[in-house]
Amino acid sequence: MSDNIIRAAVFLLCSALLFCATGCDKKDEPGENKRLTVAVIPKGTIHEFWKTVHAGAEMAGREMGVDILWKGSLKEDDREAQISVVENIMARGVDGIVLAPLDDAALRRPVDEAMQSDIPVVIFDSGLQGDNYVSYVATDNFKAGQLAGEYMGKLLEGRGKVVVLRYAEGSDSTTKREGGFLDAIEAFEGVEIVSSNRYAGVTTASALKAAENILSRFSRADGDLEIDGIFCATEPTTLGILRALQDTGLAGKIKFVGFDSSEKMIAALRAGELDGFVVQNPMRIGYLGVDTLVRHLRGDQVRRRIDTGSTLVTRENLDQPEICDLLDPDLTEWLK
Repeated sequence: MSDNIIRAAVFLLCSALLFCATGCDKKDEPGENKRLTVAVIPKGTIHEFWKTVHAGAEMAGREMGVDILWKGSLKEDDREAQISVVENIMARGVDGIVLAPLDDAALRRPVDEAMQSDIPVVIFDSGLQGDNYVSYVATDNFKAGQLAGEYMGKLLEGRGKVVVLRYAEGSDSTTKREGGFLDAIEAFEGVEIVSSNRYAGVTTASALKAAENILSRFSRADGDLEIDGIFCATEPTTLGILRALQDTGLAGKIKFVGFDSSEKMIAALRAGELDGFVVQNPMRIGYLGVDTLVRHLRGDQVRRRIDTGSTLVTRENLDQPEICDLLDPDLTEWLK
């Protein structure tokens, strides 16, 4: 074999190897022209809050030209189910994950595994222990709880006995709301917290039972209550307590402040059975969760913490246009 033929063969082989190396590298890069798939994993899929978050995620996906894979468990206390969802999503090879952790400790391992597998994770709605994630997009839940606490103190004119019915252990977002409420109430020296260690659970049914127990504990012989106010930090908890108060004829007789919103809560507010509730902006939470992850995937610098805001809703501001838009967004365009 001549030297020329040998040199030509070596040249062709080197060229092929160089093409493969450079070509594979370019294929693996999530460039602007690649159609990305982003998985959005909520805490649950039943409550109105998560439906609105879903709509916000779909809005961002459509605007940014990415596919949204919405996948979550039904119940908001099934940690193992959510871990399985994360693991299955990773196996499907998505480009990134937007996750609302059910438990701030239990979800840390699967998030670490995703990040180590070059599947970036944006945490949204509820926090996660550690810092191995791209960004945290959520309401400032402590501040939102403070809004509720300040309002309760004013409703009671600085004097009275209050119950805080907690949500679930390990839920970072609600724990911060409850902490913010207690922090704000301390400014009202005449207000006493008589119970703050009971958990309502994640469903309206479990909250109803917990509320019945609380009302029974603080009931007088004449049927009136020894408490003047109740606060809870979620929609299902609020609805459970509302039902318990209605069933006992006590709705509207004590000050009651809730969190998040639903048609039943709005109706109760109008009827005077609920004094107010703090709402987040779930549409904005879903939108910014996806927006932040996609920008990261496309090489942009993103903030480590993004506050999506909170608002106190009362009978006085319920019909204001900006409140109406917040409470009743049009989801039909995004959840077809």
